[in-house]
Amino acid sequence: MILKTTGLFVITALAEIAGCFLPYLWLRKGDSVWLLIPATVSLALFVWLLTLHPAASGRVYAAYGGVYVATALVWLRFVDGVKLSFTDWLGASVALLGMVIIVFGWQDAGR
Repeated sequence: MILKTTGLFVITALAEIAGCFLPYLWLRKGDSVWLLIPATVSLALFVWLLTLHPAASGRVYAAYGGVYVATALVWLRFVDGVKLSFTDWLGASVALLGMVIIVFGWQDAGR
């Protein structure tokens, strides 16, 4: 269950990050306004993906936050080309550990 949930979280995070990154390219980098079309699609996909998560919305958002932090840092590294520090990786690890604790808690909380 944890791998399936984490995979869904990563896809959800990528949809959200892409949906926010494309308008950034238009507004700050002077790229085409047409980037707003795939940005809108990406953010709609993000919202739909959130509905597929197997728990109450508050738990989903809390657990998703940990994966979002880690995914955003990986995006920063590979899309923006910024070298990550030890503390970036440490923080992402702590956030992911929090996600794992919340996901395993779903079983005990009766969803």
